[in-house]
Amino acid sequence: MFGLGNYRVRDCQGLTRRSFLRFGAGLPFAAGMFGGASLGQAADARKAKSVMLIWLVGGPSHLDLFDPKPNAPAEFRGPFAAISTRTAGMQFTELLPRLAASSDRFSVVRTNINYNGGHRPAGSIAWTCGRASDGGEDGNGKPTGYPPHLGSIIARSRGSSGLPAFMSLSRGPVGDGVGPCLGFGGGVWGSRYDPFMVDCSKQGQVSISELKLLDGLTPARLDDRQRVLGELNRVRRGLDQTQLDQWDGLHQKALQLLRGGDTLNAFDLSRESASTRTRYGRTSFGQSCLLGRRLVEAGVPYVQVNWSQFAEVFYPFSDYGWDTHADNFGLLADWHGPLLDQALSTLLEDLHDRGLLETTLVVCMGEFGRTPRINSIGSRDHWHPCYFSVWAGGGAQPGRVIGESDARGEYPLTNPVTPEMVGTTIAELAGVGTQQRAEYRVLEGGRVIDELL
Repeated sequence: MFGLGNYRVRDCQGLTRRSFLRFGAGLPFAAGMFGGASLGQAADARKAKSVMLIWLVGGPSHLDLFDPKPNAPAEFRGPFAAISTRTAGMQFTELLPRLAASSDRFSVVRTNINYNGGHRPAGSIAWTCGRASDGGEDGNGKPTGYPPHLGSIIARSRGSSGLPAFMSLSRGPVGDGVGPCLGFGGGVWGSRYDPFMVDCSKQGQVSISELKLLDGLTPARLDDRQRVLGELNRVRRGLDQTQLDQWDGLHQKALQLLRGGDTLNAFDLSRESASTRTRYGRTSFGQSCLLGRRLVEAGVPYVQVNWSQFAEVFYPFSDYGWDTHADNFGLLADWHGPLLDQALSTLLEDLHDRGLLETTLVVCMGEFGRTPRINSIGSRDHWHPCYFSVWAGGGAQPGRVIGESDARGEYPLTNPVTPEMVGTTIAELAGVGTQQRAEYRVLEGGRVIDELL
């Protein structure tokens, strides 16, 4: 499809763009802003105080990472050797040595399925737990009729206490070159339940992509409250009355955050040691995983750490997602595999060492996998009938292999794990039980992944 042969990614350190933390429009900070229960409600049923979804947009190859098939025919198995892990009966490929050495901290599901093979619909289905196909777009390209994102569900249940309850770490809404996944936010509940978008550069500098009203305010200048008020008033003069009605509330929410030094500190990666930041990897994804850990420490209930904003590679807007049609094996060997191995293993180790893993559910997956049969240009394409997910902490039992794919990795041999099952399991562990789901009219008929619990 791409026609770029065996291009290799040797240095992708310059993938991030913004370097300022900005505050302005769309700040859902006020306590209870999601209209739901307080953070303390239903704590007795909650095993995961926070959820971190590590989203590998683009479709990572299951055969080349967590479900190798060393005995499959050459046109299926790929070039990477299978290696042993700390978990009996579980092998990964040689691209994941750190995760193999720490597999006792997590479990792997090998029979995930999706209902669509396109990035946007599959991502929407995964995030809304199986029902995104109910929705569409209006004449302006806005999503309509979609159920809420799982993060919106958990955020509504928990409410907020200073920081947004649902944060998505990316330069903007995640999707492909056509547009964002439509199931990214509140859906039929409205935009007030959309995620709060934050971008983190490879240097660990944080910006809020959608909030451009206060350009030029860096973290170092945010302590000057009078300057902030001056900037807010400057912008206010440029707004019409309709915008002004909205701005009055946003103004107060912005000031609430700016006055809360402890909440603002959660965004400041300079407070981490140089060795810790290096352990995560000096990349946007690595530093975003570190920022995600800090947000969990600050009490944010749901954090989605996105590998990139776009699924594709080799396009002008690209930031090296997992859509590896043209050079799957070269990209995985040189970039995707090592970066995932470093950042995810470090995140799990760091959460464990800080005593946070027990109460933080980490789920790592993409919208689908890649074709087990290697394509005509020596790579892999989209494949939604069978792929993987990784689960750690927050009540998910570690050191298990859940499900089995067939000898070529094409289809589940055991019961498939549906998007509804993924969402129901996360919701249960996060304390959104059957009664509350019924009240919200979400995840109706879903069941948990019993083998994980």
